Amino acid sequence: MAADRMLQFVGHGQSYPEKRSAEERARDFREIAERYAAPQADAQAARCSQCGVPYCSVHCPLHNHIPDWLRLTAEGRLREAYELSNATSTMPEICGRICPQDRLCEGNCVIEFSGHGAVTIGSVEKYITDTAWAEGWVEPVFPGKPTGQSVGIIGAGPAGLTAAEYLRVAGHEVHVYDRHDRAGGLLTYGIPGFKLEKDVVMRRVERLAADGIHFHLGFEVGADATLDELRQRHDAILIATGVYKAREIAVPGNEAEGVIAALDYLIASNRKGFGDDVAAFDDGRLDAKGKHVVVVGGGDTAMDCVRTAVRQGAKSVKCLYRRDRANMPGSQREVANAEEEGVEFVWLSAPESFTADRHVKEVAVAGMRLGAPDASGRRSPEPDPGRQFDLPADMVIKALGFDPEELPHLFGAPDLSVTRWGTLRVDHQTMMTSLPGVFAAGDIVRGASLVVWGIRDGRDVSDQMQRWLRAKAAGDRQAA
Repeated sequence: MAADRMLQFVGHGQSYPEKRSAEERARDFREIAERYAAPQADAQAARCSQCGVPYCSVHCPLHNHIPDWLRLTAEGRLREAYELSNATSTMPEICGRICPQDRLCEGNCVIEFSGHGAVTIGSVEKYITDTAWAEGWVEPVFPGKPTGQSVGIIGAGPAGLTAAEYLRVAGHEVHVYDRHDRAGGLLTYGIPGFKLEKDVVMRRVERLAADGIHFHLGFEVGADATLDELRQRHDAILIATGVYKAREIAVPGNEAEGVIAALDYLIASNRKGFGDDVAAFDDGRLDAKGKHVVVVGGGDTAMDCVRTAVRQGAKSVKCLYRRDRANMPGSQREVANAEEEGVEFVWLSAPESFTADRHVKEVAVAGMRLGAPDASGRRSPEPDPGRQFDLPADMVIKALGFDPEELPHLFGAPDLSVTRWGTLRVDHQTMMTSLPGVFAAGDIVRGASLVVWGIRDGRDVSDQMQRWLRAKAAGDRQAA
């Protein structure tokens, strides 16, 4: 197909893959939209304006070569498009599914600014790599010439898996330690299947394991081995644990039965999807079926919870958020999907207390209004004295975000330095912590963030670790 196929944004309108009906998709945990057929993907890719300054790439944390692989897709050169997409990302089909494109690449598309509707970058990215898997174009990880050096990675989420792949390609022996019984971190247990089906994650993990990356699952650093013991086993260590400690709601009734943490709820649901026995789900504690569910929070985790509750057969699902819709941190696309599926959003509202005998039965809600801007420039919510009301609730899910765990204590490593927020303190040039040869990347450094930033950090830290390992090897040779 000729290159003059591009710049079709005037003649061809924006079109995303068709979503299944809200009624149908609320009955299962499959992804809500199918991938494009080839002619549709080609036509949507051809809408790219091939602008001189590609803001889509600039605003992508990975700086993916987006206009280039869109052009290759439009020209029918799909294998080349995949190879170019894969050159900057270890998980392009995952980013295509779960990145908030409306805030990143698509939200900064030049033709979006012109009123023609952004190129559907995420859906094309998903299409390219799903096709590559189907056609057998996704090659194994080819380990480089053995270096004789060993690396230990704590955490099998996006940052850890990305670093593992690059370090294995560089010829290092790589061992990945994770507390869960499956690798993938939040990709596996935190994100519901309707956004990211689990076989998409598992095939990535299986590809890494098949080419010599050693996974030690169900491994608790601090209990099964201290950080110092792991440092003795390996030439370098990467800490990529993410942040898992749920933020609490300091209101009366917070400890009542039925008031639960978002991650506990999502992990239970995802485990059931794998077919696991989950006692707290089977006895009803973490199952929303037949219940009035209230989710507190406005981020993507809150959206995952409300939409999961719908699929579990909740009697009603409401989301309380203390700001308005325009100031919600979660993806607006996710809000729209949730509304289609029957979720009710209660804007400018916050819980005052949870009423319970022993089990929660009601949420006392205080109305909020937006006051003066805070340090970030966002208008701060403040109580609105004229609005107070109650909501029935058999289950309250706290989805207020995550903070770091106390890793120096958990890992038996008191010399591991942390910031005042509890994240690991690193030299931002070398990405090394206060301990020589111990690096850190992903959410445990930057705080709760996006999967795509975890991939970017994993890519960056692998470069820094290789530089340090080369210097260490040279020093060892001189000492010998």
